[in-house]
Amino acid sequence: MSAIRLLVLGAVRQHGRAHGYQVRNDLEFWGAHEWSNAKPGSIYHALKQMARQGLLVVRGTAPSTAGGPPRTEYELTDAGEAEYHRLLRWALLAHDEKPDVLTAGVGFIVDLPRQEAVELLRRRVAALEEWAAEVRKDWTPKGAPEEWGHIGEVMRLWVHTAASGAEWTRGLIERLENGAYVMAGEGERSVEVLTEGAPAPFTAGAGSAPPGR
Repeated sequence: MSAIRLLVLGAVRQHGRAHGYQVRNDLEFWGAHEWSNAKPGSIYHALKQMARQGLLVVRGTAPSTAGGPPRTEYELTDAGEAEYHRLLRWALLAHDEKPDVLTAGVGFIVDLPRQEAVELLRRRVAALEEWAAEVRKDWTPKGAPEEWGHIGEVMRLWVHTAASGAEWTRGLIERLENGAYVMAGEGERSVEVLTEGAPAPFTAGAGSAPPGR
C-alpha cells in the first residue's frame, strides 16, 4: 500500500472540497513530505489518477491567490469515501507495511468509531506477537547466540521491532479506551492537527493553521 492515496483522500475529505495546492499545504504542514512520498508531483498525480478512477470528482475551480490559473477543486465520491476508509483500516491493521502507512493511519484515526479503532489495533498487536513468535521459532538460527554471527542481529532486530510496536500499540489502545480524542460519531472536533499556539515542526509561520483552512 502507498501512503499517498490515503493522505490525499484524507486531506480532501477534511476540507469537503479542496484543490491540489490546499492538499499540498496541509500535507507539508503535517510534515508528510519528510516521512512519506507526499511530494508535490506525487500529490497532483494522485489527485488526477483518483479522479480518473472515480474516487474523486471535479467540483469546479477556485481562483488562484498567486495570480496563476484557476485551481481545480476535488471532492470524494461515494467510492472515494469507501476507499478512504478501506485504506485507513488497513493502515492501522497491517503490521508489515512501511512506517509511513501506519503514520498516515494514525493521523486520520479519529475518523473511525472508537471501538472499531480499538479492535483494529488489538488485531495489530496480535499480528505483531505472532510475527515475533514465528521469527523466534522458524527464523532464528539454532545453537547458542554466540554461534549465530552477525546474522543473529537481523533476528534480534525483527523481534525488537515487533515488541516495541506492540508496546506502543497497547499504549494507544489504553488511551483510546480511557476516552482520548474525539472519534467519529462523538460530536464536533477541530480539524487542526496541532493544538492552538503549538509550533508547526516543518513549516515557516509556526503555530498558524494550514493555508486554506
